[in-house]
Amino acid sequence: MKLALVGIGKIAVDQHVPAISSSPDWELAATVSRHGGVDGVEGFTDLKTMLDERPDIRVVSLCLPPVPRFDYAMTALGAGRHVMLEKPPGATLAECHALEAEARASGLTIYATWHSRHADMVAAAKAWLSDKQLKSLQVTWKEDVRRWHPGQAWIWEPGGLGVFDPGINALSIVTEILPDPIHVTEADLEIPSNCQTPIAARVTFHHPSGARISAVFDWRQEGHQTWDIIAETDAGTLKLSEGGARMEVDGTASGEAAPLSGEYPRLYDRLAALVKQGDIEMDLRPMTLVTDALALGRRISTDPFHE
Repeated sequence: MKLALVGIGKIAVDQHVPAISSSPDWELAATVSRHGGVDGVEGFTDLKTMLDERPDIRVVSLCLPPVPRFDYAMTALGAGRHVMLEKPPGATLAECHALEAEARASGLTIYATWHSRHADMVAAAKAWLSDKQLKSLQVTWKEDVRRWHPGQAWIWEPGGLGVFDPGINALSIVTEILPDPIHVTEADLEIPSNCQTPIAARVTFHHPSGARISAVFDWRQEGHQTWDIIAETDAGTLKLSEGGARMEVDGTASGEAAPLSGEYPRLYDRLAALVKQGDIEMDLRPMTLVTDALALGRRISTDPFHE
């Protein structure tokens, strides 16, 4: 199937292009970007022009920042194209609901992707937790914003999510592996005095069985990067580390890795299945937790951020 990739930035070059190139299901037939392109692939600077000139391309994958994504997605759906959304799927929940409604009305596929859910050991962790009684769960997600988001000023503006841009990856795993729903009860948000979005956050959640659930997110971590989820249960302690790539139970490596290799190849495999089946996948639980944390969060001003 022919696919167009919109927004040729770091994530597109590092993850999307290799995943598409290695997939038996997809051909990268066009790109849309004002600043980048892919060698050997027809490039456009305007989405509508691409849609008009390439009716043979039926699927559009959007790798833009969240704020402009709605207009691009709605334009693609309006032209009868299936749409894949990089995370987070939009700047607001209302936008995401509107996109899903449009896709359903038009009989098109729309896919809100959560790449961290496709890390090697997430499925194994979900299976292990499925019949356990949860006592507590702690998320520690600390990384260096200068390393992973260089020059991306949009993350500090309204709609950019700040530290929740990576934090939502952790929440996408938590909402996938836990059998029961959770919701935010309180949050502390550290916001640089020259920014609109948090650089760090501490969040507490309600669990229907009373398990203690909390998360710490921080974008100021230098050196070793930490992406851990630790779940204590009545039958032992599970630890997911390296963003879901490794799983231990009571300190011993456990579980089998998911099929295929790599998060983004698994995303595009799922997209192919959705398009072939005519299905929609728009799980908004991770984004709901983030927006609730932003709504309930206590703002704490901190030192200005300078890249």
